[in-house]
Amino acid sequence: MKKILEILRRTSYPLVGALIIAIVFSACSKKDSGNQRTPTAGLMAFNLAADKDAVGFTLSGNNLTTQPLGYTSYTGSYLPVYIGSREVKSYDFRLGTPMATSTQTFADSLFYSLFAVGYNGSYKNIVVNDSLRSLVATPGQVFVRYINAIADSSASPVVTIASNGGNVVNNPAPFGSVSAFTKITAGNIVINVSNNDKINTNRTIAVEEKKVYTILLVGNPIATDSTKKVQIKFIQNGTITP
Repeated sequence: MKKILEILRRTSYPLVGALIIAIVFSACSKKDSGNQRTPTAGLMAFNLAADKDAVGFTLSGNNLTTQPLGYTSYTGSYLPVYIGSREVKSYDFRLGTPMATSTQTFADSLFYSLFAVGYNGSYKNIVVNDSLRSLVATPGQVFVRYINAIADSSASPVVTIASNGGNVVNNPAPFGSVSAFTKITAGNIVINVSNNDKINTNRTIAVEEKKVYTILLVGNPIATDSTKKVQIKFIQNGTITP
């Protein structure tokens, strides 16, 4: 086998209604298995819509999960999905009303993330190819990216990620943008998001070597509910092993 990407289920907060599975895609010779496998991709879905506490997802009309995802919850792992061009829908589970519809082509053995973002009747689905198979593990290093899902962040905040006292990431982040994975030294990193107005928060987290993380910038700048205010969360996509 050339490389195996082990997908783990680990979060920085409780997981609601997710399926617990693991997917391992590897390049193996035919002698490893006599059975012909069904081509599949891996999909991880997130509810980052600040005013929706129960979001469902469908692919080509079929539910992705058996239960809706609460706000800031996600599927917990990459779920296997059929490849090809698929209609992707997010909907308000409680009301049964659609939120956003998009189309995505899924390729065999690749990993994707689906983010439902928005607020106050304006929502969209963001689907990205996570390109995990191109990441190469290095001792003492991790991979980190972020998504800006902060509602009504019309003035692009600046996101910084600092390690060992210096900024490794220092970029403006328009609403809905998803950064590429950046290699960074394992240990404590400091994340800050600010637009010099209503958005100004930071968090220090510990990241472990050879792991892959997504930082979730979420919330509503004018929210009074503490659970809906701007905050920084993160999830672990997996571990890269040679």
